[in-house]
Amino acid sequence: MPWKHSSIIVERERFALLALKKTCSFAELCRQFGVTRQTGYKWCRRHRADGRRGLEDRSRAPKRPAQTQAERWKAKVRQVRRANPHWGAEKLRVELARRGPRRSLPSVRTIARWVQAAGLARVRPRRARRGPAVPHPGLTVPRRRHEVWTVDYKGWYRTGDGQRQEPLTVRELHTRYLLAIRLLPDQSDAAARAAFVPIFRQHGLPQAIRVDNGAPFGGQGALGLTRLSVWWQRLGIRVEFTRRARPGDNAGHEQMHGLYAREVAATAAPDRAREQRRAERWRKQYNERRPHAALGQRCPATRYAPSPRVYPGSLPPLRYALDYSVRWVRPKGEIKWGGRLRYIGRAFARERVGLRALGEGVWAVYLGSLLIGELHAKDAAGMRPAHWQRGAKTPSEAPSKTQARQRCEEKPGGGHKKRASKFFGSASACGRRRYAPATAGSSSAKKFAAPSHARPDEQSLPRPKKSRGK
Repeated sequence: MPWKHSSIIVERERFALLALKKTCSFAELCRQFGVTRQTGYKWCRRHRADGRRGLEDRSRAPKRPAQTQAERWKAKVRQVRRANPHWGAEKLRVELARRGPRRSLPSVRTIARWVQAAGLARVRPRRARRGPAVPHPGLTVPRRRHEVWTVDYKGWYRTGDGQRQEPLTVRELHTRYLLAIRLLPDQSDAAARAAFVPIFRQHGLPQAIRVDNGAPFGGQGALGLTRLSVWWQRLGIRVEFTRRARPGDNAGHEQMHGLYAREVAATAAPDRAREQRRAERWRKQYNERRPHAALGQRCPATRYAPSPRVYPGSLPPLRYALDYSVRWVRPKGEIKWGGRLRYIGRAFARERVGLRALGEGVWAVYLGSLLIGELHAKDAAGMRPAHWQRGAKTPSEAPSKTQARQRCEEKPGGGHKKRASKFFGSASACGRRRYAPATAGSSSAKKFAAPSHARPDEQSLPRPKKSRGK
């Protein structure tokens, strides 16, 4: 007996014809063919509409591709977002519902993802928590040459051709010798660094450089360091930051700027080259001819000599102990730590930092011997940057405002309006004097006494006020 051959189309047609004859119940017929009643009704409906051709399998592809529909919604989202750049995903969805059909309207989360992928969302950077406090060493009173250099930008002005000039001035504090005046087009880090290389080669390296907190010397990162100040640190030069909005901390330098403004910048040359030559002639006259009262009416050139510290040309390598983990900082200021990128700071780009474990999930980050912050495993942001703390060594030792007010009230003539100096510590909690009064032979008077050739406005730590005899 030969085998019976039957196609699926033939079986569906036979099922539809038997259903029309109604020789048995529809449920019994579906059981005989092994299909559900829903499927049976579907094939009967198609047979009545299109005959045998309607029993063929149809394409299961959607009539409207979902991707095409999503692209249309994305275009609408971008259009509404550009028209309302400050609206969030929820408001954008309400506006889309007003403009078009609510069917297949994307969700709030989908709209937010599309806005971010289109680059129309303003991503707020995560702020790192405040890191450890590093005791501020204070401002150095120079006792010999090249202990402190003062560096600053004089206010910009224009030459005759309309070009902007940014005079970078460098001065040796002990001898008042003006090392250089460089007219730069801007205050960028690259321009300042290129200007310092010939200065270091000619005059050597100082022990410390005193600057303000403005760019390119100071920043908002760890310890206020920038790429320029990190370069100084790598050369073995200590960076001293003055107090914010306190030009008196660098009074001698500011006084020199005033002279330059009146005698040179007031009548500018036609171009930068000629103005630079005028600045060099004025610098030579300032060093070799102009008497200085702080030097006993002598010229700075009579007391100046180059520094014995020679500019090395290349930076010395950073070395860490064996218990430190060394990481290279990427150009964007990140290191790879714990399987993910952690932000350290652009100021330390292309440097090697050392990480020392402090406890479970906490590491101290060092640049050489300088503590620049802490890394915490639980933080989603980067490093907690270190910050300078002036005065007391630890926050617990710093006097509060209430304690400072009580100390002022205890002393004769003290009042609540007299504040304790946060910069010079709690030793001078009252009055306008930066130090407590000292007798002529006391140890404190000897410690803080200025040299005989120094002017009060030149010193970062002024002499104690002498008591007046009655």
